[in-house]
Amino acid sequence: MPLDAHVEESDESLLAAYAAGEVDAARLLTARLTPSVLGYAARVLQDRVEAEDVAQEAMLRLWKQAPEWRHGEAKISTWLYRVTANLCTDRLRKRRGGTVDLDAIAEPQDGQPSAQAQLETKARADALSKALAMLPERQRQAVALRHLEGLSNPEIAQIMDVGVEAIESLIARGKRGLKAALIDQKEALGYDNA
Repeated sequence: MPLDAHVEESDESLLAAYAAGEVDAARLLTARLTPSVLGYAARVLQDRVEAEDVAQEAMLRLWKQAPEWRHGEAKISTWLYRVTANLCTDRLRKRRGGTVDLDAIAEPQDGQPSAQAQLETKARADALSKALAMLPERQRQAVALRHLEGLSNPEIAQIMDVGVEAIESLIARGKRGLKAALIDQKEALGYDNA
């Protein structure tokens, strides 16, 4: 079946089509899911190269799971975020306190805003990355999934294998931690009236 014939299909339909041997379905599902998984892993790990490895491993696990996938049991994106979260946790544990030079992480290029706007955006992203890195791991994951990936609390609860109330608590504590870490930088980051 041609690639454009699959564009409107759900993730589950695409995974089933891949399991049935349709490679184009896998290409489309990869293009649809990988950017979010990669972005999430990059925020959690603070290392783009490691995040690419994690995203690739998560997608490989999805392809291996395809023939046994039970439709309706879980959303593919939720399952994939959970696998990614677990892979990130494994990598963070292996580091055992290692640090990443945030200046070495390249910022993604979008549109072409002015040089001033680019500098301000970079300063804000750097400040957020540093503040996120200071949060405990579970709070960082919950905040990133909720506010950067846009997932709902029940989806995050499934990914992190805890109750919704625990997610709400992790997010609330994480947001308080971010606010405390960033409060002195409001003016420098261009948030004088916020």
